[in-house]
Amino acid sequence: MGNAQASAPSSASSPRFSMASRAFSKQELDDLRALFVSLAAQSQTGGRAISRAVFLEYFGIRGALGDRLFQLVATESGGGEGVTFQDLIVSKATYERGTRDEVDEFIYQLCDVTGDGVVERSDLETILASIRETIFAENKEAGEGSNKMTFEAFINSAVFTNDAEGAPRKSMSLSDFRSWCILIPSLRKFLGSLLMPPDSGRPGFQVPLLHYPENVTPDLLLLNNEYAWHIGGGFSQQEVQEWKLLYHSSLHGQSFNTFLGNVTNGDAQTVIIVKDTEGFVFGGYASHPWERHSDFYGDMKTSLFKLYPEASIFRPTGANRNLQWCAVNFSSDSIPNGIGFGGQPHHFGFFLSANFDQGHSFTCTTFTSPSLSKTNRFRPEVIECWGIQTKGALDEKAELVKGTVLERFKEDRNMLKLVGLANASD
Repeated sequence: MGNAQASAPSSASSPRFSMASRAFSKQELDDLRALFVSLAAQSQTGGRAISRAVFLEYFGIRGALGDRLFQLVATESGGGEGVTFQDLIVSKATYERGTRDEVDEFIYQLCDVTGDGVVERSDLETILASIRETIFAENKEAGEGSNKMTFEAFINSAVFTNDAEGAPRKSMSLSDFRSWCILIPSLRKFLGSLLMPPDSGRPGFQVPLLHYPENVTPDLLLLNNEYAWHIGGGFSQQEVQEWKLLYHSSLHGQSFNTFLGNVTNGDAQTVIIVKDTEGFVFGGYASHPWERHSDFYGDMKTSLFKLYPEASIFRPTGANRNLQWCAVNFSSDSIPNGIGFGGQPHHFGFFLSANFDQGHSFTCTTFTSPSLSKTNRFRPEVIECWGIQTKGALDEKAELVKGTVLERFKEDRNMLKLVGLANASD
């Protein structure tokens, strides 16, 4: 009854509220009404509105981004006492049920944290600081090894082409913002789910749990939590759960054979990361196992990415099916031995030679990706590979009996298959 008193005047006086209400089913409106009543009761507003403190505590968005979200949601009523029921319905209808343009415009305004109508680099820095505080700083597992300097790579991939009147430098247009979100999908997922219930597994809030040997320190690894969050932006929620270190050149030696042996006993989906001698960090996501082929294979889930000094993800465009490459022990010059992604043989989007001592990266129509390295040809300094595992897979594997004759036979055949000798051993 208290909620009916709070919402009735708004519904009677606001056509926007009436129209926004149509975006929800009766059950959804009842649930939102119950949420509003609960939060308003905690707000010392006589049940009329949700206070800023209660709003921020419930949705859990830290820093200036939370304040900006509260400001935008309370726009309909002016925000005198806080967020009214009308505010909540109108904003959620626009933000979660609106057209793509309406949603993008709302999120773009959200990034204008100062509310001056201009999105500058400083606004993006503030947004990323709030993301770090919201996702990493208060999450013990995600916070370990967290490096706030990593976020600079995310900003470095943004472009600013808008000439704002009276502004000393160019700002980010809505088109610039949309392009940035394509390169940083985790950012778009996060900014697009802020008003979802915090216990619903909100997209963009998940950070993969990284498993690696106890004797390995985080500073040895190329992959940190922020980079994992970034790469995971292109995955389903199930895949953004547990990743296991399968190969690291500093631990296992810079050996192609060791790499193949480790990844064939790992998971089908892998993330390969390289740091070259110029300090650039980049890699690719392989959705299929690394198996010996004389041509490209894989599917449209495959992707390339840059991590440093810029962070970006490049997905398949459909221009061709040249997605994943794994050639082992071929003698033909037309089939280069090594692993790669996209492009053409000898002109890949990303390629590591079978000796693991050199590679190349060219502009690639498969992913519309630029060269990932500073120069087209590079020398790897560190090579790292992670296997993507669904939650609980590690525990299940730990319960399996290891070392049986049958299991060793299967592992040996996997390796033989990779090097093209499985048929000869039959």
